[in-house]
Amino acid sequence: MSGPRGWWRRKSTPAKVEAYTRWSFHFFALIEVALMGLPVFGQAPPGVAVWLVSLLAVHALGAGLTASRALDWHRGRRPQPTGLLRVFGALTFVLAVAALGFDRYGPGGDGMSTAAGSVFGGVLTFGAGTLTLGVRDRGRVLAIVTGFAGGAGLVAFPLGVPGPAAVVTALAVLVGAGFLALSAIFSVWLLNVVYRLDEARETRARLAVAEERLRFGRDLHDVLGRNLSVISLKSELAVQLARRGRPEAVEQMVEVQRIAQESQREVRDVVRGYREADLGVELAGAQGVLTAAGIDCGVRAEAAGLPAEVQSALGWVVREAVTNVLRHGDAGRCDVGLAVREGHVVLTVENDGVAGPSGSGGSGLAGLRERLAAVDGTLEAGLVGRDRFRLVAEVPLRQKVSEVIS
Repeated sequence: MSGPRGWWRRKSTPAKVEAYTRWSFHFFALIEVALMGLPVFGQAPPGVAVWLVSLLAVHALGAGLTASRALDWHRGRRPQPTGLLRVFGALTFVLAVAALGFDRYGPGGDGMSTAAGSVFGGVLTFGAGTLTLGVRDRGRVLAIVTGFAGGAGLVAFPLGVPGPAAVVTALAVLVGAGFLALSAIFSVWLLNVVYRLDEARETRARLAVAEERLRFGRDLHDVLGRNLSVISLKSELAVQLARRGRPEAVEQMVEVQRIAQESQREVRDVVRGYREADLGVELAGAQGVLTAAGIDCGVRAEAAGLPAEVQSALGWVVREAVTNVLRHGDAGRCDVGLAVREGHVVLTVENDGVAGPSGSGGSGLAGLRERLAAVDGTLEAGLVGRDRFRLVAEVPLRQKVSEVIS
């Protein structure tokens, strides 16, 4: 889609808010000319009215340029326009004094005084409001507003403006400039908030991608860790049997081939995102793998009746625990127990032969804690005594499920 509509739709939400804010300040410049300039034609002689409106137009152009540069500074696209702010401040003072000069040295009359006073107050009001865009400190904003209001009264006296009129002009500048300053502060704050929210959304998306990559890596670790350990053990056993001329070596290599093919299938399932661990299968596989590795294994568990999500989470616990037993220490005995106690299912895996706390850390257990957290479960792992390691996973159950199992 081309044209202004397509240009607008192609913009991001923060860019739309910025465009709206930028053009709002440009619109304030048009308001200055329209609000203060149009009535002048009915109050002052035509020649003087043209000059006064020209003063407002020059000031409005300067205000638009200053506001645009100040917004670029707030967005970090350019340094603070200190020089431009000073030039615009001086321009505001000169044009305001020139407006009063037309009143004092011009044709005169009540209409002329009203027109010059309106231009004088309008230039100072919109000038102060625009200058507040170029600073961030609230103290400086207050100083600009009060300084312009006070200056309006002080400059008016030497140029022959009556005292009451000078006070009214100062109050009008104070109120008008204060309103414009608050509008500028709020607009810049809102624009920055929108950009920060957009940055936070992008950061959250990147974190979600990183978290998914970590989860994928942990899943691959869970799948391949135990299977590669078993393949290594069985291959070593097959080599020893082959050196002795034993026919069982062929059976061990056939088992290695089967495990390798199963690992390929599980890796494909991880990639597709359809893989779930079955607790019963994992318990049977754990006993078989540990026995094949020469570790005496006792399993006292019954997975029937547990919810599918609980079985899946505990199945991963069994798999990771077995992987740690095979990798860490020199276990001779491993016991696996599953029981329901007071509405909670508790899985315990305990083994001996642990020389240190190496089995209690790593990304595998961190991934298990995340899986258990999804079913409101907890995981504790650590040494028991000097040479035993215990892993305990606990998941809450509904009352009716507990009664069925018990």
